[in-house]
Amino acid sequence: MATVKTLLNHAQPIPGFVYERIDFNSDGRGRLDIGLRAHEQMRPRCSHCQRPCPGYDRLPARRWRQVSLWNLPCWYYYAPRRVECPEHGVVVEHLPWSDGKRPWTTGMIAFLSMWARRLSWRETARAFDVSWEAVFRSVEWTVAWGLKHRILEGVRAIGVDEIHWSRRKNGDGFLTVIYQIDEGMRRLLWVGPRRRESSLRAGLDALGADVVAGLEYVCSDMWKPYLKVIRERIAHALHILDRFHIVSHLNGAVDAVRRGEMARLRQLGSAKAGLLKRMRWPLLRKRSRVRGGDRQRLNALIASKQPTGRAAILKESFQHFWSYRSVHWANRFLDVWCQRTMRSRLEPMKKVARMLRRHQPLILNWFLAKGEFSSGVVEGLNNKIRVITKRAYGFRSYRAMEVALYHNLGKLPEPTPTHRFC
Repeated sequence: MATVKTLLNHAQPIPGFVYERIDFNSDGRGRLDIGLRAHEQMRPRCSHCQRPCPGYDRLPARRWRQVSLWNLPCWYYYAPRRVECPEHGVVVEHLPWSDGKRPWTTGMIAFLSMWARRLSWRETARAFDVSWEAVFRSVEWTVAWGLKHRILEGVRAIGVDEIHWSRRKNGDGFLTVIYQIDEGMRRLLWVGPRRRESSLRAGLDALGADVVAGLEYVCSDMWKPYLKVIRERIAHALHILDRFHIVSHLNGAVDAVRRGEMARLRQLGSAKAGLLKRMRWPLLRKRSRVRGGDRQRLNALIASKQPTGRAAILKESFQHFWSYRSVHWANRFLDVWCQRTMRSRLEPMKKVARMLRRHQPLILNWFLAKGEFSSGVVEGLNNKIRVITKRAYGFRSYRAMEVALYHNLGKLPEPTPTHRFC
């Protein structure tokens, strides 16, 4: 008949140590106290180089929290030995189930980290009867282990973007993120505070010179600090400003025209203001996707030749730009569209046209890449960041935010957990 000791030896054998005793403590809800002792025929190992060394003395007994069995908290008990290493001097012996001075076993750390990806950290702490701090430190240890063991080979395309995560001032509420956006591998490579030149430089330094030298494509928005660093550090890669950010600027310009015209007509008491009521979202959608009564009102607005209608026509006509396959003809279309927009007397639309002219070479790189890489992937990952933040109801510290993002989006390698239930 199998005993608890047999199950432990099968599920989590510990080289150099044996399970000496297992006691059931009936205090409160009960717990299992698992005593360990060193194997008599094996020498202790240095915790730094893990070479066998002669013993020195023994420290007082310690305990480590292990994954619960049958709803019973489990604790490991052991009195660590100190060894005299020729290279590192007198140090504590290597304990395979422990890392540093943490009061949890590595099996417990991996277990909590696994569930912290499925649940919020608070719910994970409540479900397994530990503190929030225990969950956070477990995820932090797992992320550090994954960053140390991850492989950054074959990274061809990256996306650079900033995301707002808190209401802090002086730019502290923004994060700079670098994603890998290769087909089949989309993950977070680096995250750092603020959205300055120094932030992106630090991210590229963290990736390493070999990774940066191997890049072929870079996607970003039109934030000037990012453009400058990419021009200086990744000039060999094809820099793409893709359709997602351009369409976003066009939508913002149309909405600005609508709001300005609505305020002017209301001040004049004109009946034409009725054409603009409840038209924000129909104007921001593609015209082909607007249905029912919204489609009729949108057609009436465009036929009225009001400023908002003319702005909507300019936005819709720009969609044809993405259908070109030739860089030459796409460039001709962009020139004509910008000339037409500059004569529209619509200042928000003219602002977008001037922006497109400034960044025209980078915009045309989208056609050189044949639409293979898109910053739309970056925006999708940014949405996941917002979901993570909302699930946690906000993070009070940048460190907690950083750890959560790497844990959920980094696709980092993890130590194999000893307990897996699903």
